[in-house]
Amino acid sequence: MLLTIKLSTLTVDMRLSMMLFWSFLLFCVVNSSSVVKADDTPLEKIVAIVGNEIILLTDLENEMKIMQQRDPSVSLTDAKTREKVLDMLINEKLLQVKAIEDSIIVSDDEVKQRLDYHFEMLASQYGSKKRLEDMYGMSVDRMKKEFKEDMKKQLLSERVRQSVTEGVKCSSVEVEEFYSKFKDSLPELPKQYELFHIVKYVKASENSKKDAIALLLSVRDSILAGGDFADFAKRYSQDPGSGKEGGDLGFFERGKLMPEYEKASFALERGQMSQAVETPFGLHLIKLVDKTKDAVHTKHILFKIGQTEKDIERIKDSLVDIKQRVLKGESFQELAKKYSDEKETRNFGGSIGKQDINRFPPTLSETISKLKEGEVSDPQPYSPDPTKSGWHIVYLQKIYNKHKPNLTDDYQGIEMLANQFKQNKLYEEFITKLRKELYWEKK
Repeated sequence: MLLTIKLSTLTVDMRLSMMLFWSFLLFCVVNSSSVVKADDTPLEKIVAIVGNEIILLTDLENEMKIMQQRDPSVSLTDAKTREKVLDMLINEKLLQVKAIEDSIIVSDDEVKQRLDYHFEMLASQYGSKKRLEDMYGMSVDRMKKEFKEDMKKQLLSERVRQSVTEGVKCSSVEVEEFYSKFKDSLPELPKQYELFHIVKYVKASENSKKDAIALLLSVRDSILAGGDFADFAKRYSQDPGSGKEGGDLGFFERGKLMPEYEKASFALERGQMSQAVETPFGLHLIKLVDKTKDAVHTKHILFKIGQTEKDIERIKDSLVDIKQRVLKGESFQELAKKYSDEKETRNFGGSIGKQDINRFPPTLSETISKLKEGEVSDPQPYSPDPTKSGWHIVYLQKIYNKHKPNLTDDYQGIEMLANQFKQNKLYEEFITKLRKELYWEKK
């Protein structure tokens, strides 16, 4: 099928997410048993050599498990699939060898950032960092060290791949040629909804900000007079995560907190409280528990601003007024360009795409299901960013019933597929060239 992603072009992020799981599972198994079999034959077996790099049987088996995790119908013993996966691993090694040959450099900071991202993702999948560490019997810091070199190699191969395909796009003629050639093999599209929205973020009035500061200072005075910080955090903090824990955030390294919060925290002495510190989340009363040269342990009480009923009603009323203007014949898209607070969609007339209803968040899906073509919803809560609270109105421009893709209704989607096809072709030609230029062999 044309739309199936080829093994050789799986994204690094997709493969690495699953690779982390299987690599550490294998690490635990190997470290809880002998590294040799009962007959003293080595556990590891080399299946390919690329330049000075080797590919082990366990590498191949891990990749097979990644495939099976994504598609349970994949057989771990299927010879053709194993051969394709091995070729994919060889291609990755070829890219890494090419990166070194071309003196491509990946900094330690880049490696750290990508590792931080992936382990945060893994922690969220397991429910918490502690559960992840319990699962593998080691700290996240140790896991990062174990995987650092592999991550660096992945980033090197990614750089080479990007140098080949980055910025490659199809002309309108190429898109039409692609569609003409493959239209019979393109899968049928599900029922889709084309949506636009206008967003208004709740902004604090001067009075609401003054009220929040006054409450913060009152709480601060009460704590200084002998009150328990944790008790006041449980009663007043609007941080749903730390509030119930008495405001305790634990240790955070430099660069992990909001700049305003971090600067104020490092300026405190142990046991000292800050004045009001404003960040995009609101106002913070911070207490320093402990600090080192590169990390701080703080407690805080968060007072959100711009969350009063009057502030919210003001925003909702403005959206109702915009809806009335649409009903009187004004263009929703033009009003979005003029009034929407969401810069990512504003310049596109508030477009949030054409999708299967199940691809939208549940609350939005429920709103859409009640609209007919050309209708605008009532104001609905909208908070894509935890630092911003807002409301939006949604305009359902058109409903596309289940259909085969066509250039009139689905040009953008077809263009994206055509671009991917062109990039894949260039990548495959590049790999073929590397296989002729660099040393490699299967064992």
